[in-house]
Amino acid sequence: MCLGVLAAAMVLVPAAHAGAYDDFFKALQLDLSQSVKSLLARGFDPNSVDPERRDPALVYAVRFESLKVLPVLLSSPQINIEARAPNGDTALMVAAYKGEKEAVALLLEKGAEPNRPGWTALHYAAASGSVEIVKMLLEKSAYIDAESPNKTTPLMMAAASGKTTVVELLTAEGADQTLKNDRGMTAHDFAVKFADVTKPASMGLPMAY
Repeated sequence: MCLGVLAAAMVLVPAAHAGAYDDFFKALQLDLSQSVKSLLARGFDPNSVDPERRDPALVYAVRFESLKVLPVLLSSPQINIEARAPNGDTALMVAAYKGEKEAVALLLEKGAEPNRPGWTALHYAAASGSVEIVKMLLEKSAYIDAESPNKTTPLMMAAASGKTTVVELLTAEGADQTLKNDRGMTAHDFAVKFADVTKPASMGLPMAY
């Protein structure tokens, strides 16, 4: 009898854990802050990984724009604010790309690092055209000429996306317009190739000679 009870318990424990796991990510997706708070209080790992995309919980919450659960996750002493998705994105990078100013502000306040090797939140903010987020990141000492693995800079990203206001801001803040990526392309070249060919001059980008 005792062995039977033990065997049943061994089956129920993983099932219960799986149920909590499903509940946790559903609560993140639906932005149910109280549910997330309750699960964390019961010892659920705030750095758990989504079974489909393999996103850490913090990145997952930002992808779903779940702004109510974000401060709950960040209040956990165990949270890894720099946890990365399989593609290398952090929560700050995803928030910057999606133009989520509130999320970016909160993540920066909690100590998220804007600078890292490779792609950065500033690259993403520049590409999405969020002037406010670009300013937030620069105020936190984001490196204005950060280079991606192929040496693309935030200015190049903004130029390629036709984000004139961001190009003007980055240029005014001292972004180097003469830098080239590993294919020899400058920000002006990006604007010509990926945007309207009439835009580079209006963006104030120098012609490449």
